[in-house]
Amino acid sequence: MTQRTLQAIRHVGFEDLGSFEAPLRAAGYRIEYIDAAERDLSQLDPLAADLLVVLGGPIGVYDHDSYPIVSDELQLLRARLAADRPTLGICLGAQLMAAALGARVYPGPAKEIGWSPLDLAPAAEYQPLAALNDVAVLHWHGDTFDLPQGCTRLASTSLCRNQAFARGPNVLALQFHPEARGDRFEQWLLGHASELASSGIDPITLRRDAKRHAQALERAAAVLLGDWLAQLRH
Repeated sequence: MTQRTLQAIRHVGFEDLGSFEAPLRAAGYRIEYIDAAERDLSQLDPLAADLLVVLGGPIGVYDHDSYPIVSDELQLLRARLAADRPTLGICLGAQLMAAALGARVYPGPAKEIGWSPLDLAPAAEYQPLAALNDVAVLHWHGDTFDLPQGCTRLASTSLCRNQAFARGPNVLALQFHPEARGDRFEQWLLGHASELASSGIDPITLRRDAKRHAQALERAAAVLLGDWLAQLRH
């Protein structure tokens, strides 16, 4: 099997590739985590990796004055997306991709935190998200974005119209968290304890729902990922 390179930009330790990591390694990807707080992202070659994944985090795209790494990530993504190199964004990563493609990113009407299914768009020509039909996914965000020009909306919820978009076979942005693992969900609850408390969200309910839904999500997410990887044009 030909080995390919994958760089994953990580903003907080527990929001990593999660359940995606094992199938990515099985598909022949050598994974390198790029910790945004420790690396100079402006020095990364935006085109070097066969696949770039930009992961979630607790900051916003519009926080670039307080967190300059946002500007570095946007610059990197603009170059990579202009070259149509395979790129996957999750939550903050999806918001950064939307901004890099010229769309507006802004606070949503309310925080969307919890487990619930998506409303999949009738984009029959785009199959990977079909694996998530009737599957509860993990939502954990306060911001949303407009659909970038030239992209296809793939999923929505009642609170967030743009939950996923694609541009051709190589660019996929997911506002939700398909990579969440049930056996590591306590890290999410502890890591975001202050946000949960300030938002009035009960961790007991989230923990209970994770036990109910996480295994099904992990199975569906592996199918989603495999279908998307199979169509990439490197």
